[in-house]
Formats: sequence, C-alpha cells, structure tokens
Amino acid sequence: MIDWYAANSVVIQATMATLLLALSIQLPLRMGVFSFAGVGCFGIGGYTAAIAFTQFDMGTWPSVALGTVLAGVLCYLLGLIVHKLTGLYLGMATIAFTLIVAVVATNGGSMTGGASGIFGALGGITNLHVLILLAVVVVGLAVSEYGRFGRKIDTVREDPELAVALGINVARYRKMTFLASGLIGGLAGAVTTLLRSTITPAEINFHLVVVALTVIIIGGSSSWLGALIGAVVITWLPTVLSFVADWEPIIYGFVVALAAIFLPGGVLGLVKDLMRRRRSGSGTAPPASDAAVTSNDGPTAPEPSRTPVPSQGGAL
Repeated sequence: MIDWYAANSVVIQATMATLLLALSIQLPLRMGVFSFAGVGCFGIGGYTAAIAFTQFDMGTWPSVALGTVLAGVLCYLLGLIVHKLTGLYLGMATIAFTLIVAVVATNGGSMTGGASGIFGALGGITNLHVLILLAVVVVGLAVSEYGRFGRKIDTVREDPELAVALGINVARYRKMTFLASGLIGGLAGAVTTLLRSTITPAEINFHLVVVALTVIIIGGSSSWLGALIGAVVITWLPTVLSFVADWEPIIYGFVVALAAIFLPGGVLGLVKDLMRRRRSGSGTAPPASDAAVTSNDGPTAPEPSRTPVPSQGGAL
C-alpha cells in the first residue's frame, strides 16, 4: 500500500486539486448559475499565496488564507457586476474573467514573474493537509444538498419564480454562490501552488475551464459525488491509457463526447436512474382502491406527476 501511494502520489495530488477546482464550478451550476469564475479564482488564490510566501515572507497558512479570502471577495464583486446576465452570456463573462486573470498575471512584471510565472513557492503543505481541507469543503457541500436548505437550492435552480413566491431571496442565494465558488477556487489555487511550488499564466488559461467543465460533464453536476467521479476519471484515465501513446488525446476526447451525448446527467445521474428503476421494479403495485380515484362515473386514472424543467440559469 505504501509503495502504491509513493508511486502514485503525484496523481493523487492532481486528483484532489482537480476535485477542488471542479467543486468551485459545480456549486454555481447546482444553484442554476452558469459561472466559471472559480477557475479565475484558482489563479487569483495561487498567485496571491505565491507572492505572499516568496516576496513578503508570510507563512504557509497565512498565505493560503490570504489567497482564499481575496479570491472570494473578488468573485463576489464579480457577481455584483454581472448579476443581470443569464445563461450563455453569464458563462462567457466569467470565462472572460478567467482570461483577464491570466493576462494580468502575464503582464504583472516582477510581482507575478511575467510569462514564466513564480517558482520556489514551496510551502509546508502535504497531501494529508489537502485531504483534510478537501474533506471540510465536501462536508459543507454535502450538508447543503439535503434538508430544508437543499430543497431551497433545488427550487432556486428549477423554478426561480416559484422560489420568489415562496419567499426565497433568489438574488441573494445566487450572489452568495459567487462568494462560495471564489473561496473554493481560491483555496484550490493556493494549496496547489504551495504544494507544487510553482504557478504560471499557462496553468489558468482557457484549458483549465475545459478541464473543470469536462469533470462536471463526466461525473454530473447534481452533487459533489459527480465532481469526485469526474475528477477521478479525468486524472487517472491518462495513466490507464498511457500504453496507447499518441492515441491518448483522441480516446480521451471520445470518452468525453460519449458522456455528453449519452450521459446528460453524468455517471452519477446514470447510477441514480438505475437505483430508482431497481427500487420501483422491486416494489409491489398499490391496491386498485389506492391507485385510482372513484367517482360517480367510475374509477379514473390518477393525475400524472409534473416534473419541473430545469432552468438554463436565471438572472442574479
């Protein structure tokens, strides 16, 4: 077991970093907000922590805290600016935010290291520390998926008008999701940078948006479990497919395309559907007196249930 961990510690490290990044995207999507700002916050958190650690002689955890908080604040301010955008326009605005972060990092001079980035920011962070932080984030997100708060989030995503009618402040919920997304993304960038000791503008460009979105497509956006499944697939698949050498990108893209077409709910959505069908198939049919409503004209079929259609991301 120890030998296996030593041989795969880098892949395990990448899995946890990818999962944190994906959670910063999954949370807004679960709220009905089509935002990729968490990727830009990954860069903000990483650069802030690296600058604080190397140029201002701050400790490891104060640098991580500074990067996390600054990313969360800037992401919240972004949410206030783009609160009237919806759907694709909101997604493009948040992608532009990520690209702006990369441009600022490239042109930041000696502060950010320019196109070469920052090197030597090796903090006292281990994989165990990242695992503990990841567990805290996951527990918080898992709690938000159940109970009264979870039902409020589902209502905000599925039917914002109904949520408003029920007295739920939809605008406040969606603005706060920018704050939470920024904090998670900033934390991911800060711990990853001080764990790997380096960060460059190339690491926070558009490809990172693609990586995060791919994780959600494969795993599913309805729960943190979907992000976990997608993170494991996207980080371990290249290791499994290493024997195919030059064909690896093609096979990788093929898997992503199949997931997008045949698994709209991701692997997690497929598992939930199979479990639901299994439970419904093993159950006994209700008595005829309960399955129909009797009237003077005889029994009539029960009213079919109405499933709300998910929204495409409403205004903040």
